[in-house]
Amino acid sequence: MSTLAWFAVGSLAVWVWLLLGQGFFWRTDQRLPATDRGPGSAPWREGTTATAEPGPWPRVAVLVPARDEAAVLPLSLPSLLAQDYPGPAEVVLVDDGSSDGTGRLAEELSGRHGGLPLTVARPGEPEPGWTGKLWALRHAMAVARTREPGPEYLLLTDADIAHEPDSLRLLVSAAVTHDLDLVSQMARLRVESGWERLVVPAFVYFFAQLYPFRWINRARPRATAAAGGCVLLRTETAVAAGVPASIRRAVIDDVSLARAVRRSGGRLWLGLADHVDSVRPYPGLGELWRMVSRSAYAQLRHNPLLLAGTVAGLALIYLLPPAALVAGGATGDTAAAWAGGAAWALMAGTYVPMLRYYRQRPWTAVLLPFTALLYLLMTVDSAVQHYRGRGAAWKGRTYSADHVAQPGE
Repeated sequence: MSTLAWFAVGSLAVWVWLLLGQGFFWRTDQRLPATDRGPGSAPWREGTTATAEPGPWPRVAVLVPARDEAAVLPLSLPSLLAQDYPGPAEVVLVDDGSSDGTGRLAEELSGRHGGLPLTVARPGEPEPGWTGKLWALRHAMAVARTREPGPEYLLLTDADIAHEPDSLRLLVSAAVTHDLDLVSQMARLRVESGWERLVVPAFVYFFAQLYPFRWINRARPRATAAAGGCVLLRTETAVAAGVPASIRRAVIDDVSLARAVRRSGGRLWLGLADHVDSVRPYPGLGELWRMVSRSAYAQLRHNPLLLAGTVAGLALIYLLPPAALVAGGATGDTAAAWAGGAAWALMAGTYVPMLRYYRQRPWTAVLLPFTALLYLLMTVDSAVQHYRGRGAAWKGRTYSADHVAQPGE
């Protein structure tokens, strides 16, 4: 066989392994069941299918870090204030040095919509060694702990996340019923523009490939992660894990949080959301590019060897199959064309469930190699920006290599 054919066969072998041996990452059945579903509903934790309503319902504090979020707050905050939760709950929004009137708008929305009580806090600029979001969460937790009695659970949710009225109820039911210390849902991101439809489902697909949800949710976990937009955290677990001080430098704060909870002996669950949506728009490629590239190299711990391995891996797994199919067909290299086509078919097939979850046309799965090429370029650009001193930048703040992960992560 030709060299191209051997590479194509290698790519096909990788895809067979990914299909069967990477925690069935491509399936989308790890979700919280609605309370009216009975046995037989989609599994969300190994060996369980349903949740029950606790009694009495525990006290919850909803913590929202917000920096210059006036554009999305009218779409998200009212959904938190309107939570249909049977127990005591409140919302603490931290205005993290906003210049667009975020805190004032939050107070106006609370007065207009009512619902859960809202407290707006303004802690000032972060102390040295803290990322902005974790500094805001630190202050929000401090505010929540002043209540008597204090909250038993903390819902950490971003300012661009909208929740269905039963979202908090479902999260708490799952945590209490199954004795979980952290319950996290990957919010359904917006997919309205053409670029969002092309890039966003792949973002979640790649995340699940890196951190298979089933591996995270096993009794003996093989992976650890969370989705920072929606995390229900037991308060005593947060204290035991030293959160957020123990992860104060983390740019990828959700994975760092999950690891801190796991190290403290906590039990985790992560799945896709049916009741939680991101309302932040990414209408153009530029916005999506910045969203990915700001933390891509941080995910690789600013390690050039990991970057080189990632680029090579993406090329072999995602780019080579269509190239082998086309080149093999053009040159008469049947083995290369067959192996490349088979690998491309497996790739597309594993992507279809995620497209269906995002209500997109299944046939667009064949475009995944092009999307992977974009992610490859975004990752390389993330490294370039880092070495130019502009890496991990978000809303006017830039974080250095010291803000990647805490020791031991």
